[in-house]
Amino acid sequence: MAKTKTNPGAKKRFKMTGSGKIRRKHAYKSHLLTKKSKKRKRNLGYYTSLKKSDRNNVRLLLGIK
Repeated sequence: MAKTKTNPGAKKRFKMTGSGKIRRKHAYKSHLLTKKSKKRKRNLGYYTSLKKSDRNNVRLLLGIK
């Protein structure tokens, strides 16, 4: 059986934690930042974990079983 290829876009956007969770960055942090509050921009800068519903799809893209 052939190896599954890792999706290059997913490889750049998602990281695995040591415990096996997948972490992602928040959206809305690239432009139009003047109207957003400092607190909102600060919280958008942190990583967060994926929702359970998206986890299986991202694992397939990353080539993780």
